[in-house]
Amino acid sequence: MTLAATTIPIAIGLNDWGAVLPELITAAGVLLMLMLDVSPLPRKTDVLTGVALVVVLLAAIATWNLWGHGQSYAMYFTVTGDKFAMFFNYVILLSLALAILMSPGAIRVSAFDPGEYYALLLSAATGMMLMAAGLSLMVLFIALELLSLSLYILAGFDRSRKRSQEAGFKYFVLSSFASAFLIYGMALVYGATGSTQLNVIDACLRGQTGVLGSAAAHCTTGVAANSPLLYIGIALMVVGFAFKISVVPFHMWTPDVYQGAPTPVTAFMSVTTKAAVFAAFVRVFNLSLGSVESHWFGLIWALAIVTMIGGNVVALVQTSMKRMLAYSGIAHAGYLLVAMAANNNDGLTAIAFYFLAYAVMNIGAFILVSVLEDRGEQGDEISSYRGLFYRSPALTWFTSAFMFSLAGFPPTAGFVAKYFAFEAIVKAGHTELAVVGVLTSLISIYYYLRVVVYMFMPATEGQRRDAIQIPGASDVALAAAVAGTIGFGILPTGFFNMATQAVGAMRAVFNQ
Repeated sequence: MTLAATTIPIAIGLNDWGAVLPELITAAGVLLMLMLDVSPLPRKTDVLTGVALVVVLLAAIATWNLWGHGQSYAMYFTVTGDKFAMFFNYVILLSLALAILMSPGAIRVSAFDPGEYYALLLSAATGMMLMAAGLSLMVLFIALELLSLSLYILAGFDRSRKRSQEAGFKYFVLSSFASAFLIYGMALVYGATGSTQLNVIDACLRGQTGVLGSAAAHCTTGVAANSPLLYIGIALMVVGFAFKISVVPFHMWTPDVYQGAPTPVTAFMSVTTKAAVFAAFVRVFNLSLGSVESHWFGLIWALAIVTMIGGNVVALVQTSMKRMLAYSGIAHAGYLLVAMAANNNDGLTAIAFYFLAYAVMNIGAFILVSVLEDRGEQGDEISSYRGLFYRSPALTWFTSAFMFSLAGFPPTAGFVAKYFAFEAIVKAGHTELAVVGVLTSLISIYYYLRVVVYMFMPATEGQRRDAIQIPGASDVALAAAVAGTIGFGILPTGFFNMATQAVGAMRAVFNQ
């Protein structure tokens, strides 16, 4: 079946806005935050935190409504409200809610402007959700720049700390180079295929004529699929996407930015940036460029290998919790590339489920740092966690659950996520990637369990021994994160089925 325009229910008029309603709600939330910020409100931080959570809730309700209404397309097939986009909306909104709950303490300690801070978080989330829904190279790039510009500012938001300012500047400069690679690659792919729409690029490379128009002759003769422009464009796009998801060797910005940015911002961007970019990465490569897999598989294979090894090995020697989690995130990007390299439904489903699991366990790990920093303590040095069990048993046990999940111990969400990823690549016939994934996961046990061991060790002389009272908002975030970490591991079937439906809906866009 071809992708003829008559077979695609393209929405027009008001329906266009309905397909992007979650994004419109978060965008409206940005404006609302800025207006409330200049209002003389009592307890402004608490009020704006509550309003931000309401915006997230409304966006989640809109996402659920779109999930139940099937496929929808908008803006002349440049944006979709399919279940794949909605699944990633859930991941992004869940991460945003957890980050908001972590934020009141950081706002008070560092004297942030709460209106500007929450407006930037919502702005970044808007770009992320739009990126997950994009069906055009141009929409993907614009969405990427929207989320990136918001995160540049958030990374350097703590103007009282030089390290935060450096983080924002480094992120801006290096990310700008990556964006240049990405847009140049997109331009070359456009030159090879004659379109920026992902479904048309797919049809062109497959030699289908239903939606090609004037490009039909160029595509059906096989010129596009073998064009040097396409080869170079694919390579440049891989570089651009790889930087954004912190893949070795394009990862050098990650530890410095993670360590310098405010902890709630680091927690948020550590999950959501990867999720949004991977959603676009999958649409472009596994779907739009899926018929020319031979052009890009070798790159993904090599990047997966070096990323899994590099991220885990360097994490072994880190003494900073945030830098350790940065290298941990790099390693997890490698595991996700393994699932992507499978280039089958199992691999794509594994990616979607992986991000759901990663959101709760990774942000949960940052909550420990946030709670200690909000008390004016040293929250980033792993050695400072000695004696934590005697000060807050609940915080210690919950953080231990996150560490076990990140390491991939059953019955946590991290174990199930890795299992699905490795199973997919074995089914695809590339067992060597699964072997490297398992071996590097074994390496990771050391640095994850080192955190657990320190928390249960007695405090040294000079370390604080007073009890830790977890603030109410952080307490809710901690409980939600640990519930997801255990729940997604013990009862993964329903969530995995949702991920399966999401992948099926994404393929339906391309009639694959």
